[in-house]
Amino acid sequence: MVSCNGNRKNEKTSNAESEDAALILADEIGYKVVFMGNSITKSWPRFRPKFFKSNPFINKGIGGETTSQMLARFQRDVIDLKPRAVVIMAGINDIAENTGLIPIPKVAQNIFTMAEMAKAHDIQVVLCSTLPAHDFPWRPGLNPEQKVPKLNALIEKYAQENNLIYINYFAVMADNENGLRNELGYDGVHPNAAGYAVMEPLLLQGLTLLQKK
Repeated sequence: MVSCNGNRKNEKTSNAESEDAALILADEIGYKVVFMGNSITKSWPRFRPKFFKSNPFINKGIGGETTSQMLARFQRDVIDLKPRAVVIMAGINDIAENTGLIPIPKVAQNIFTMAEMAKAHDIQVVLCSTLPAHDFPWRPGLNPEQKVPKLNALIEKYAQENNLIYINYFAVMADNENGLRNELGYDGVHPNAAGYAVMEPLLLQGLTLLQKK
């Protein structure tokens, strides 16, 4: 497993400088990548349009979706597109119980099943940590600050056992109480432009490493 964790010492870089660095890295990729996710993935181009306009990325994020819903459309939205790689970031809406209570191991298994489907079709897999959150504005009291680290531990373990790229957004975006740092989001769950600016270099680092695997 290659884990991309980032470094908080480098976070003072301006948004413009971060975009330039991301595009330099992206020039090394040059192949089609599908992003599978929820509203966090869907909103990415709105906050950082240059990242998607300048790269061979296909955004398949759908707001509010759980891993079960993503798994149901994985064939159509990923495999049928025949990308070189898929980036999977999922799980926060399962923890929010958007479609009812789903145990953490089942959430993880849904993610692993998507990864196995991709591998069976020679699509390289990048797994991302679920982002930190203190609480959900639309469904408070579910303690995501306790559940997200448990899910991420399972995802990271699977990535390690299967020699996959793991992007550890959580490590650089969480505050001291396992919530999303205020300056990186706008509602405690979703990143703002500054949050995506932190995520992009980590992801591109992982994508460039795929060529060496």
